[in-house]
Amino acid sequence: MAAKAPPEQVPTQPPPPKRRHSWPYAVILVLAWGGIFGAIYFSHLLSGLPDVSTLLVGGQSRSVTIYDVRDRLIDVRGLTQGEMVDAAELPTYVSNAFIAIEDRRFRSHLGIDIIGLTRAAYENMQRGHVVQGGSTLTQQLAKNLFLEPKRTLDRKIQEAMLAIYLESRYSKNQILSLYLNRVHFGAGVYGIEAAAMRFFGKHANQLSLNEAAMLAGSLKAPSRYNPLADPDASAARATVVLRAMHEENYIDDTQLKEALSTRARIVRGTATQNSGYFVDWVISLIPGYIGDTKGALIIDTTFDIDAQRQAERAVAAKLDNEGEAVSAGQAALIAMTPDGAVRAMVGGRAYELSPFNRATDAMRQPGSAFKPFVYLAALEHGLTLEDTRTDGPVDINGWKPRDFEGTYQGNITLLKAFALSSNTVAAQLTAEVGPAAVARAARRLGIESRLMAVNSLALGTSVVSPLELTTAYVPFANGGFKTEPFAIVRIRKASGEILWQRQNLEPKRVIDPAILVQMTKAMQEVMANGTGRAAQLTDRPSAGKTGTSQDFRDAWFVGFSADLICGVWIGNDNNAPMRHVTGGGLPSHIFKAFMEDAEAGLPAKPLPGETVVAESPQQQQPQQQPQQQQKPQEEHKDSLRDLIESLFNGK
Repeated sequence: MAAKAPPEQVPTQPPPPKRRHSWPYAVILVLAWGGIFGAIYFSHLLSGLPDVSTLLVGGQSRSVTIYDVRDRLIDVRGLTQGEMVDAAELPTYVSNAFIAIEDRRFRSHLGIDIIGLTRAAYENMQRGHVVQGGSTLTQQLAKNLFLEPKRTLDRKIQEAMLAIYLESRYSKNQILSLYLNRVHFGAGVYGIEAAAMRFFGKHANQLSLNEAAMLAGSLKAPSRYNPLADPDASAARATVVLRAMHEENYIDDTQLKEALSTRARIVRGTATQNSGYFVDWVISLIPGYIGDTKGALIIDTTFDIDAQRQAERAVAAKLDNEGEAVSAGQAALIAMTPDGAVRAMVGGRAYELSPFNRATDAMRQPGSAFKPFVYLAALEHGLTLEDTRTDGPVDINGWKPRDFEGTYQGNITLLKAFALSSNTVAAQLTAEVGPAAVARAARRLGIESRLMAVNSLALGTSVVSPLELTTAYVPFANGGFKTEPFAIVRIRKASGEILWQRQNLEPKRVIDPAILVQMTKAMQEVMANGTGRAAQLTDRPSAGKTGTSQDFRDAWFVGFSADLICGVWIGNDNNAPMRHVTGGGLPSHIFKAFMEDAEAGLPAKPLPGETVVAESPQQQQPQQQPQQQQKPQEEHKDSLRDLIESLFNGK
């Protein structure tokens, strides 16, 4: 028996090397890369910081001071900063007022207040929403240096970085000076010098303790707490500031008691509460005259504060008493002289609540207030007010307009049809002369918005602004001459240098004198025996036209005397219907209240169109087709415009 072979020996494996702990290296690696990316991120943030090397250099004031036609102050806008004020040159309590209410540890922190941030975070967590902020004065200054203050993490980090940098570069006094010269105090005012002048009529170094407290208190909500917006709220906020100053031992018991018992004297302009609509419009016009000019400007305007006050009173009296009952929420009023000078502008019920200017920017359907252009075109095509048409149901290529009340007068003269605002007769006249002719007549008198050259144009279906429509009525009131509305008479520098001055241009006739007589008669009939009886002035000749758009969404009255043209619109911003408000109601009453108030004491004068004005032989020639007297290029332009509109309207 063979012996068994010894088993093959398997070589033994050496034990695996002992595993080393590698996590410290990983941590170091992560930290290294984190440091690299962090450095890149912070480099990116640093590159976005503004240049602060010239912060102590005073900027040039770009204020705009606006006066009315009688050299009375309307408003001062755009005070970015006056002369740079050194905080050290102000009374100590001025700086302390801001420190006490905005940043009590200002003189000890390094740009960021850790204690304040912790306290604010705790309070916000307790309340469940933001009730406190922990920003220091330096952080607020840093925030104001950003052109676009976005609510992002990057912005907040940059703000903190810049605050620390400012603290390292400037002294506390310099930082406080920068802050006081750049902070917004409300009412369009920036900087403590401008605020002191605007609200109290004195320089910043002349501020009393109570006045300083009011300015410091306004920073919480400048639009609400500035002394002009709400004096009572501003005074109440100043009390909070004074008590904070007392807690910090900046003032003693006697100073506190005296300040609390003193009422600051607030300097107000002579303008009215809603003059801001006119001021905004004027400021928007300035660049078109002088471009982007640096330095303080003085604007002399056509505005009349007395007329504005009367206009606001007339609008408020009617809307406050009757507006809610008839679901009428807003109004606009424009008043101008026969040469186009705007005397009053009401852009809404309350400028502070809604600065949107409905007088210049709201585009609404004029309804029957557009009919004067229809009748003007008809008269220019040879018709007269004695011609008759049937006021009854009509069908114009499938369009079946109806009269307002659904009742018809039968066979009536054009004079009566105009006075009663017959829709069906206006539609017939538009179809006869052509919608394009009506559109041309309206454009010739001043309507600049796009007009749809369709038959329904007769009923005012194309939108216009109150300013635009009122301007287009001016030729009816001034003898037949087109004019442009204007508000600015002169623009000058504070030094007296005149940058721009209005030049009187040769007026352009747009209505034949004989036709103007007929139009004046028709518009007087509206107020004597038609839809505008409520608007008729008691002591002087007047004429005008009512207007009501579909579903009572807009109500108008535009009328005139020999001295003033006034347009009134009533409606709602959301275009909601009113409760049977027509042009013969609220708008007519507002027109009459304003006009009789504004013209009280003025001698009564006949309307220019009540009698035929003597004209040169050339002007006495028949003008049945006024558009034919235009220059060739203007005629071609109108024809091309009508062709384009007809193509778009499917004609």
